[in-house]
Amino acid sequence: MKIVILDGYTENPGDLSWDGFRALGELTVYDRTSAEDIIERINGAEAVIINKTPLSRETLEACPGIRYIGVLATGYNVVDTEAAKEQDITITNIPAYGTAAVGQFAVALLLEICHHIGYHDKEVHQGRWEKNADWCFWDYPLIELAGKTMGIIGFGRIGQTTGAIAKALGMRVIAYDEIQNETGRTIAEYVSLDALLSQSDIISLHCPLFPSTQGIINKHTIARMKDGVILLNNSRGPLVVEQDLAEALNSGKVYAAGLDVVSTEPIRPDNPLLTAKNCIITPHISWASRESRQRLMDIAVENLSAFLKNNPQNVINN
Repeated sequence: MKIVILDGYTENPGDLSWDGFRALGELTVYDRTSAEDIIERINGAEAVIINKTPLSRETLEACPGIRYIGVLATGYNVVDTEAAKEQDITITNIPAYGTAAVGQFAVALLLEICHHIGYHDKEVHQGRWEKNADWCFWDYPLIELAGKTMGIIGFGRIGQTTGAIAKALGMRVIAYDEIQNETGRTIAEYVSLDALLSQSDIISLHCPLFPSTQGIINKHTIARMKDGVILLNNSRGPLVVEQDLAEALNSGKVYAAGLDVVSTEPIRPDNPLLTAKNCIITPHISWASRESRQRLMDIAVENLSAFLKNNPQNVINN
């Protein structure tokens, strides 16, 4: 089998091995692939492995030999699934590989907001502490989380992991999700969206991006939040109307935001959040711990191996 990986760098910048795929066929790995080069690179391939490189109907119709598409991520909106189904192409994804890493990162964003550790470390290294008149200093309010309420929108695996960490920090956890389960009830109290917005000191987004959730954080929902609320989003950028959040940060309605995702990635220079007050933005790296990427790699290889054994797993277009 001829296997082509079109954009392997973010999954494996050099600290992992592609040998699992090499054991399954003739492998070609590209770090990145421009739109103009996609068809040329996968023409003749039977298995195509992608992360964010789009595979359109036009591309799939131009490459009739493709039997399998493996997505190195949970989301698969970069693939025209209808076109793939019509051509009898199996598509698989990686449904759960970064739960621990993403939950940990959400709380890391929160802790950075509460203590501004990076900022104060920089000030010390630039000599400010040694010249300080007092034995300590701080330039931001230092926030204790115990006793505060975290509201989590989307209470699946990652939301529950985030909630468990918040609970361990002494926080009350409430959650909004259309699907409720007993595991969730051991961590949080399920409430309505209105109740969550009005009661939460911190709101953390962990829901998928659907038409019903796109822009769920907007000027109307922000108006129903507590003054001085903290917002976290390391799920999907379009869950937030960015201009509305920027205005709320600048007015102080939202005290701070910790974001690992934005609506267009890489971030555009005119994104209003870049100049908003008290807004921490990281470049979509919640998922990217080495352990998480190794887990992703292992599952991706297992997905292709299962397909070759006529027992496909994690198929999204049955």
